[in-house]
Amino acid sequence: MAVAATRHPTSGHTTGRPADDGHVVVRIDDELLADGLADLRWLLHDALLAGARGLTVDLSDVRQLSSTAVASLLWAHRTCRTRGGAVVLRGVNRRTDDLLRRTGLWRVMQVEDARPGR
Repeated sequence: MAVAATRHPTSGHTTGRPADDGHVVVRIDDELLADGLADLRWLLHDALLAGARGLTVDLSDVRQLSSTAVASLLWAHRTCRTRGGAVVLRGVNRRTDDLLRRTGLWRVMQVEDARPGR
């Protein structure tokens, strides 16, 4: 899935304009989350405002997600679902996976397993 990458003006994190299939890859990291959730919300908002139907959120560089960060991802998920898409979480670590399982969100959000054979 091809994505046209652009730099987010406030955070410098990569997002993209929707590809032909309406999908965007968004990369977040601890630095983005350390500054508060405004940057994360704007990053997701910009992708959705550009017309994305689906988002892949790369969490490879995130050690821990706060409950408010998860709430932002759920908001994006609801928007994508109304457009016929979904939010896929990529690079989920054990701590985030445990959070998703404890809250039942593993049933709501798709988790992309980066490890082959699992």
